[in-house]
Amino acid sequence: MRALYTAPHSVRALVVTLVFMPTFVGAEEGNWKYDFDGHTKLRYTYQHFPEDSVFYQFTGSGGHDAVGNLRLNLGVKNRSFDADISYELFALYGDQVEMSRDVGPGFGLNNRLPNDERRLFNLTDVIEDEGKLAVVQRLDRLSVGYTGKKSVVRFGRQALSWGNGLFYAPMDVVNPFDPATVDTEYKVGDDMLYGQFLQSNGNDTQAAAVFRRDLITGDVDKDSSTLAAKYHGFTGFGEYDVFLAQNYADPMAGFGGNINVGGAVWRADFIVTDAEKSGTTGTLVTNYSYSWVWGGKNVSGFVEYFFNGFGQRDGHYDNLAENTDLIRRLARGELFTLGRHYIGGSLLVEMTPLWTLTPNIFTNLSDGSALAQLVTQHNMSDNILVIGALNVPVGPNGTEFGGLESGVPDTYISQDLSAFLQFAWYF
Repeated sequence: MRALYTAPHSVRALVVTLVFMPTFVGAEEGNWKYDFDGHTKLRYTYQHFPEDSVFYQFTGSGGHDAVGNLRLNLGVKNRSFDADISYELFALYGDQVEMSRDVGPGFGLNNRLPNDERRLFNLTDVIEDEGKLAVVQRLDRLSVGYTGKKSVVRFGRQALSWGNGLFYAPMDVVNPFDPATVDTEYKVGDDMLYGQFLQSNGNDTQAAAVFRRDLITGDVDKDSSTLAAKYHGFTGFGEYDVFLAQNYADPMAGFGGNINVGGAVWRADFIVTDAEKSGTTGTLVTNYSYSWVWGGKNVSGFVEYFFNGFGQRDGHYDNLAENTDLIRRLARGELFTLGRHYIGGSLLVEMTPLWTLTPNIFTNLSDGSALAQLVTQHNMSDNILVIGALNVPVGPNGTEFGGLESGVPDTYISQDLSAFLQFAWYF
């Protein structure tokens, strides 16, 4: 059975150390340097459900959720060696906490609670999970590293981001963000061995081995893990990437890059996967971004096309359960789309130097449904940030954003608009 390093007591002991670390902020003692920072975030989410939604029977027309988050980051460095530790404490209260426990996975809900079932180390401790309340503490970063003149080696819980996609990121195989995520400040960490080698001309090679466990046996399993490498180079007109990986036993290869075109930037990634059932399957993302001044205000925007080779053809989802390659990737959080062809667009408008508005649109070209999103971000001071978002799904019943059929007659996996408001204080 499963033999894990379990860390609840270690987590509780570590937080005591981190709480007293502000006395060492930016401090140096001999060859040691300490950096400490963190934040607290308070978040409120409202979701409105139509009467024909499967969620209506649990919450009625509206669901309310609140989240409190404390994050403490400690960095320690001694010449070429360093260590990173990040502690997180979550308190969640609301309808989704209870509803997701009752409904279970696979209904379009966010993951209830973070867990380390697949990860090499169990660094998550569920303190409370009953009714509408859940309290969880975890270590989101715990790594040691070495940095030389041309090389970096790091082992432990850390984050990795690759690729040229702005909404959709097929080259980012380790914990990519959902395209509609509003707060993308921290990516969830995974347990891995990471290395980077820098050439004299500025090109570099990166490689990562992400260790995961089989959910049934609990043993570290190569068919549940990821081994990936990326070569990044420069040319006279842009940059390029060459990508190779084996992700959950599926071989992957691809290339990407970016170039300047007419004062704008064009980016693209193309990935080919030898999947278990689908065979050789291609995935493509390409975008075009540009910045300008409009009405005296700074504006930047982009439009992005995404082809999901694993998606359902022609916008039909009645046989979705048969598409096991897609279902696996949805469950693992590698993909977030059901169809094949998508267009996304975004504008960031600087209303004032401290306030931005960002309208986003995500459109499924196969079934004609879409998600419209408006994000506002306001820096109230040097260490206080307020983010808000309004999400409006558009489309008829039976479509991805309009609401999928639930299997119960005249009942759909759907929601109407949702609203998000977050207050963050940094220290």
